[in-house]
Amino acid sequence: MPATFVVIPQWQGSGSSRALRLGDGAEAIRGDLPTGSTRVVEVPMEAGDELGSGLARLGSLQLVRERSRAVLADVADWALAIGGDCGISLAPIEHALDRTGGDLAVVWFDAHPDLNTLATSPSGAFSGMVLRTLLGDGVDGLVPAAPLAADRLVLAGVRSVDDGEDAFLTETGIARVGVDELDSGLVAAVEATGAASVYLHIDLDVLDPAEFEGVGEPVPFGVSAAALVASIRAVKARFPIAGATIAGFSPASADAAADDLPTILRIIGALTSP
Repeated sequence: MPATFVVIPQWQGSGSSRALRLGDGAEAIRGDLPTGSTRVVEVPMEAGDELGSGLARLGSLQLVRERSRAVLADVADWALAIGGDCGISLAPIEHALDRTGGDLAVVWFDAHPDLNTLATSPSGAFSGMVLRTLLGDGVDGLVPAAPLAADRLVLAGVRSVDDGEDAFLTETGIARVGVDELDSGLVAAVEATGAASVYLHIDLDVLDPAEFEGVGEPVPFGVSAAALVASIRAVKARFPIAGATIAGFSPASADAAADDLPTILRIIGALTSP
């Protein structure tokens, strides 16, 4: 069955000065999606309260997670989540873990590993903590009932790592595939997890900013669009796709969005083509 597109225009997980533009980016992508296969998660207008947790905007983050889970419950096959900040991957990866009985690898295409905690995060933004939360270490109300195992995770294209994240990576030995290693190493790294299916999370800041401008926190020396598309196709040729995310599109203007959309549509095509 083809993918169902689930648009989640959440901005509350972002610490970027362009956070509110994430909603504009999600809507720009939505305009090119097939209406009959697209569902939209309603995101609250308000920032949301931390609810005594220390995590900014927790109330809204919890609400979006629950609304996303409700929409995903009606998805018959696999979902392509369109965001929004990286925090939108929380519910879709939980959904994929449930559907596969936990027999799932996650490839995290991102300039950042998103493995901070409240204690280590320089920004305090949930988007930088979402993967650590999926691994079971996060704020109550967001941690999955059955977390992802660290040995089922592959970081791809990561090149900006905070000190706390670096210590955690050293401790856990989480697999990493660098920008220049995707062609030779990505499929092998996923195979080494032993999982039968894969979830592909794509933060668009994994791309080189010389090719793609519409992100809030660009990091130099990223992946080319051609290399990202080739990597997606290589993984798909070896593993069933149990879900995917495209996040982080925050164009500076409507004209800038139009410039970047052809690249995003190439990525969507790679994820959804037979």
